[in-house]
Amino acid sequence: MVTMTAPTPDTGEHTVSPDTGALVVDRRNGKVGVVMGHVGPYVQLRPPRGGREWDVPPEDVRPPTPTEELSAKVAVANRRWGR
Repeated sequence: MVTMTAPTPDTGEHTVSPDTGALVVDRRNGKVGVVMGHVGPYVQLRPPRGGREWDVPPEDVRPPTPTEELSAKVAVANRRWGR
C-alpha cells in the first residue's frame, strides 16, 4: 500500500525526512518514489510500480503535486491488474 504523505519542515525550516511509505518526488530528476527507508543521510526511494531503489538527500525530496500523486496511484493500480 502506498501512503501518500510528504516531508514537512520542522520549526527551524529544515526538512524532516519523510516516513517510510510516503510518496515523494526527487527534485533532482522529477521522479516520483515511495520512501523505502533511510540509510545514513539519505532517503531511499523506489518507483511506485516497483523497481530499483535510489538514494536522495532529504533536502531534495518534495511532496507530489495532485497530478503526480494521481499518476502514481494509477501506476500502482495498473500493476495490480497486470497492465
